[in-house]
Amino acid sequence: MAEKRAYNVRYVAGVAFVASAGGFLFGYDLALIAGALPFLTRDFALSSAVAGWAASSAILGAIIGPLLGLWFADAIGRRRTMMASAMLFLVSTIGCAMAPTVWQFAIWRLIGGMGVGLAMISCPIYIAELSPPHLRGTLVNVNQLVGVIGINLAVLVGYFVAEYGGGWRLMFATQGVPVAFLIVGLLMVPESPRWLAAKGHVDRAFAVLKRINGGDRAKQELDEIVRDVHATDSAGTAEVFHPYCRKPLQVSIILMIFSQINGVNMILLYGPTILHDAGISFGSNAVLTSVPTYLTIFVATLISFPLIARYSRRGLVIASTLGMGFSHLLMATLLGAHAPALTVLIPMMLGAGTFTVGLAPLSWIIVSEIFPNRVRSPALAVVCVFLFGSSFVTAWLFPIAMDWLRQTTGTPAAMYVVFALICMSCSLFTWKMMPETKGVSLEAIGEFWRSRAAGAKTNVQAG
Repeated sequence: MAEKRAYNVRYVAGVAFVASAGGFLFGYDLALIAGALPFLTRDFALSSAVAGWAASSAILGAIIGPLLGLWFADAIGRRRTMMASAMLFLVSTIGCAMAPTVWQFAIWRLIGGMGVGLAMISCPIYIAELSPPHLRGTLVNVNQLVGVIGINLAVLVGYFVAEYGGGWRLMFATQGVPVAFLIVGLLMVPESPRWLAAKGHVDRAFAVLKRINGGDRAKQELDEIVRDVHATDSAGTAEVFHPYCRKPLQVSIILMIFSQINGVNMILLYGPTILHDAGISFGSNAVLTSVPTYLTIFVATLISFPLIARYSRRGLVIASTLGMGFSHLLMATLLGAHAPALTVLIPMMLGAGTFTVGLAPLSWIIVSEIFPNRVRSPALAVVCVFLFGSSFVTAWLFPIAMDWLRQTTGTPAAMYVVFALICMSCSLFTWKMMPETKGVSLEAIGEFWRSRAAGAKTNVQAG
């Protein structure tokens, strides 16, 4: 019994940290484009529509990434898929730093976005498949923490580069450092034991599980994985649309769309631009003034670890989205009243904080664990297509909508009322439809969905 509980936490945490480098790059790029966008707009004389395209082109590429991942993650493995994403990041970094026109810049960012898409379907799956059930939420959240560290570092880099005249090209060139770390780190970590078992590499899967769990527990877990993998006849990628997968697929798609259209991501993506429009001076001062929001995200991410360990997935998502809705209403009130510019930092920080302790990490945790083993990779790829599709449309339309509202009403306040309604809808959806997956093994969750589709009763408390 002692061996069953003697998890090698240090080893799993180290592997999770390396895998989370993809999350770091996602966060770094998100904040980097936010700081670079005012300079790009000035240097290339961009309209609102073209600025939205330059900012959101990476998200369009991230839609393509999961489509590639439908084949990659299952055919070549989670680890090699992450390596492919790192190579795309590297090519994009070089291209963005040297792009002579905004259109070429957007193309290189699109290629980087493909790397984002591959990373964001493979990294959470990889971490979830290596993690013991009671640590799964915490370890998947490492991806969120590392991403937030990337956001904060990108803000500091953006400020110093802007302050000392380095320009937006140097901002993007700095992305080469974390890309190199990801490539080197991936050479040192193992493949997912669940992918290895699914491909018939049982001995290699056992070796990985043994290092994590110890021999006795590894044998028991391997038996459960093999039974789960062979629970139904394989139908390839199309299996994700079988009856037992439809419900988790629907829930995951809706949850991920909510995670992108709630408005908080737009505050992060266009933070310096929003502050500049509110009256903060151009350039490095606008970047620096956004630092409190990003620091709030970092602190909230640290707070999220004990909250995720203690409270239910559903409860945290509901509390988070209600807090976000309140922050948007406060933003609308301040903008409508033409309050002093710096006051908009209050709802920005509140929205970013409540998003980060709940919906931001839990959306990824839930979708990485909610699917049966056999279909986890293609199912998450389908979910990510909707995720990045909704993110692209929102990021592209946001500056256009804000411009139109400023011209017609004199204030963009109405936009935040819409975002508040979206957040309230997410709370209702979570309360009515979301299953609870905390502390349940991946194999038990898979059996729950199969039993539910077959109309049988089950003792698994997955929802």
